[in-house]
Amino acid sequence: MTDVSTTDAFPALRFALAAAVAVIAAGPSAADDTAPAAIAPFSAASPGEELPSPWVRQSLPRVERENRFDLVEDDGWVVLRVRSEAAASTVLHPLVVDPAGTPILEWRWKVSNVVAASDFTHKAGDDYAARVYVLFDYPVERLPFGDRVKIALARTLYGADLPAAALAYVWGTAQPAGATGPNPYTERTHMIVVESGAARVGEWVAVRRDVAADFEAAFGEPAPRIVGIAVSADTDNTGEAVTAWFGDLRFIGQ
Repeated sequence: MTDVSTTDAFPALRFALAAAVAVIAAGPSAADDTAPAAIAPFSAASPGEELPSPWVRQSLPRVERENRFDLVEDDGWVVLRVRSEAAASTVLHPLVVDPAGTPILEWRWKVSNVVAASDFTHKAGDDYAARVYVLFDYPVERLPFGDRVKIALARTLYGADLPAAALAYVWGTAQPAGATGPNPYTERTHMIVVESGAARVGEWVAVRRDVAADFEAAFGEPAPRIVGIAVSADTDNTGEAVTAWFGDLRFIGQ
């Protein structure tokens, strides 16, 4: 029998719920075609300024400490700095992107250190030196019954248009680069380890991912449209500390 208690449903969907709330708070909803098709660049701002619209900070339910986000200059570019100390929260950007036409996501990131206990195979290790989330407009009616009930419960409690599928690109530790698997809280978020370990700590690493191909490999079907992207570091489960930096992100064609 599927357990669909509030206790289990809440942590299993805590990121997606917070992301949905952030999209609504920012203005365009996850299903709104007026959301932008391009990601606002951090490099167009100045150090110390607020994040360029429509990037928004978003706390996570039941997480006491939030990350600190600011724009800083690094190696001649204005980038986003995320400082996480036993904390978790995100910055999110609503989008409307067709992955059939622009499936490639590019970005740069850098971390101060790895999160030693990071391990996506169990809940206590669900922390990462850096994360990039991609949220999809997945039809809820396609989900298994148990997942539909959990999402319905979360939407009832918080009034959010909850994304039902996400990819999480992470800088991990326990798994090698290239490892993939479901998030320990929910199979509706699929983890992809892009970078792992300390070999490239302290240096900028460029990443290029075919999001459409990654979605199909994870969920076994073509990717629906993309409705949001979020970046963060995450240390609330392990109690560790890390600083991550993100350069501009962009979707492009093949």
